[in-house]
Amino acid sequence: MPPVFAHGRLRLYLLKLLDEAPRHGYEVIRLLEERFQGLYAPSAGTVYPRLAKLEAEGLVTYATEGGRKVYSITEAGRAELADRGGELADLELEIRDSVTELAAEIRNDVRGAAGDLRRELREAASASATQVEDESWKAAKEELRKARQEWKEQARRAKDESRRAREEAQQARRQAKEAQERAREEVQRIAVQLQEQFAKSGGVLGSLAGAWLGGGATSAAPAAPAAPAAPAADVDVDADAHVGWAEDLVTGGDPARDLDRLLDRFRDEVRDAARDHGVSAAQVAEARVGLAAAVARLRATLRAG
Repeated sequence: MPPVFAHGRLRLYLLKLLDEAPRHGYEVIRLLEERFQGLYAPSAGTVYPRLAKLEAEGLVTYATEGGRKVYSITEAGRAELADRGGELADLELEIRDSVTELAAEIRNDVRGAAGDLRRELREAASASATQVEDESWKAAKEELRKARQEWKEQARRAKDESRRAREEAQQARRQAKEAQERAREEVQRIAVQLQEQFAKSGGVLGSLAGAWLGGGATSAAPAAPAAPAAPAADVDVDADAHVGWAEDLVTGGDPARDLDRLLDRFRDEVRDAARDHGVSAAQVAEARVGLAAAVARLRATLRAG
């Protein structure tokens, strides 16, 4: 960029500014910046030495105000301005031309800088997009690999769980079947033992026991006072004839439910016999003894099971 002021022209313009009014150095710098519409601002190292030279030549003088030197033009300075009036007019035109030229150069510089900036931004955006695309592709592939591995692991765990569930179900079915068989055998054994015991004691329970219980384990029956029993000749008990009692009941996969059905059958048939034949106080006492023994044997059997 060419110099704003030709040789000696800044010295002349400083005299013009001081001729307008006394000013300190900072104010002179600010006025020059305003005259050039902010496109040019001389430094303090440019202005203050020239003011000092003008003061040494007797063209300006200064007074100190508030710690600052306030410069004023002298008569000798005004005389030089009058002698160089035509040159000062040319300087005003040069300043306007300089302002226009500086503005054009600044616009060109800004336009070029903006173009360079746009080009750099496009290049940076393209490089960034390529890098982001590469990184996104790598991240997507890694996520896909992890997902596939997780799917395989889940499938393996599901297969293992299914196999274990099948094995446990088979084992549970075997255990249920074995428990059902043991319960049936125990109930039948208890029925035989109760049948034999009631046959010895005689009475109406002796004839009913063989018809309504089956299977069980032996256990000591609790003692209870017994009333006089009916004559043994009135009781018809055939132990071998009632071992298969309640076989008509359909058994399911739940031994506890099968036992409930047997007990329901026993209760119903005892009630039917009592309703059809009647029951005396002596028979109730005898029934209490027999039922206590039956309960004790069944509890022992179920605890053992």
